[in-house]
Amino acid sequence: MNTFKKIGLTALAGSLVVTSAYAGAVSVAGGASMGVKNNKGNTGKSWTMGNQLTFTGSGELDNGMNVSISFVMDQGDDSTTTGTAHNKTSPFDSHSVTVSSDAMGSLTMHGEGGSSAQAALDTTAGGDLWDNGFSAGTPEASAGAGGMLVYTLPSVMDDLTLKASYTAGGAGKGSAMAYSLSYAGVEGLTLDYGMGETETVAATADTTTIRASYAYGSFTGTYVVTDHDDVVASEDEEVTSYKLSYTVNDDISVSYSQETHDDEGTTIDEEFDSINVSYTSGGMTLSAAQINADNVGNSNNASADKERWTVSASFAF
Repeated sequence: MNTFKKIGLTALAGSLVVTSAYAGAVSVAGGASMGVKNNKGNTGKSWTMGNQLTFTGSGELDNGMNVSISFVMDQGDDSTTTGTAHNKTSPFDSHSVTVSSDAMGSLTMHGEGGSSAQAALDTTAGGDLWDNGFSAGTPEASAGAGGMLVYTLPSVMDDLTLKASYTAGGAGKGSAMAYSLSYAGVEGLTLDYGMGETETVAATADTTTIRASYAYGSFTGTYVVTDHDDVVASEDEEVTSYKLSYTVNDDISVSYSQETHDDEGTTIDEEFDSINVSYTSGGMTLSAAQINADNVGNSNNASADKERWTVSASFAF
C-alpha cells in the first residue's frame, strides 16, 4: 500500500507541472428546509431550519487532466471544535479539490467534511437513526474528516469501483488508511465492502462495513452491518440495520427502517426504528417521520426509551 501511494502521488505531482486551465465553469446549488420536531417526554416541540449553498468549479488543463473544487457554506453546521471563536461559528463547511483523468482515476483532497473509503459506506440503512437527539453514542468508524486524500482508481472492469483513502493524523495522532469495493453488475443489486484501519499512539482499530441493496419493481431493500474491532478493552461494537422502501408512484414513497447497536461490555443493545413518508414535487419534498429509540445508553430504564416525530419541507434550487 505504501509503495502504491508513493508511485501514484509522484506521478501526479509530475503531471501537474507547467500547466494551465481552460474551459472552466463555476456553479452554485442551494438547499433549504423548514420543519417542526417533537421529542416526547423531553424537550417538546421546536422548529428546525436548514440553509446551504454549494459552490463548485471545474476546468480542463492543457495536459488533458480535469481539476474541480467544491465549497459548502452552511451556517451553524461547521464541525470545527477547536480554534478561535470565529472559526467555531464560521459558515464555511466541507471543501475539497479533485484532480482526475480517465487514465489516472481521481484524487480528492478534503480540507474538511470528508469520509474515509470505509466511513463513506457505514451510514446505516435508515440514515443514522441514532443521530436524532436521543443522546445515543456515536458509532465507531475509521478516521476521516479534514486533511484526507481519497483516490478512486480508473475502471478495471465494468460496474466495479475501487477506492482508497489516507489520513495523516497529525501531531500526537496516528494515521488511518481505508479501502472500499462497490459492484453494481447485476440489475437492481449493489454490493459494497469497506475496511479501514486507524492507528493511535497506543493502539489500532479495524472497522469493516458490508452493504447490500436490491431494488425490484417498486420495492427496495437495504442491509448494512459495520463491525468495529478495537484492541482497547470494551471498545468493540457492531451496528446492524435494514430499510424497506416502497415507491407508491413518482411522487410518493414510504419506508420502514431499523438499526441495532451491540456494544462490547454491555448486555443491552440500543435499538432504533423509523417510519417515513415523503412526497416530492419539482424541487420540493414534504416528509413526515416517527422515530423510536429503546435502551438508549444501553439501559433498560423507562427513561431510556424515547420517541420523536418530525414534519418538514425541503427545497433544492
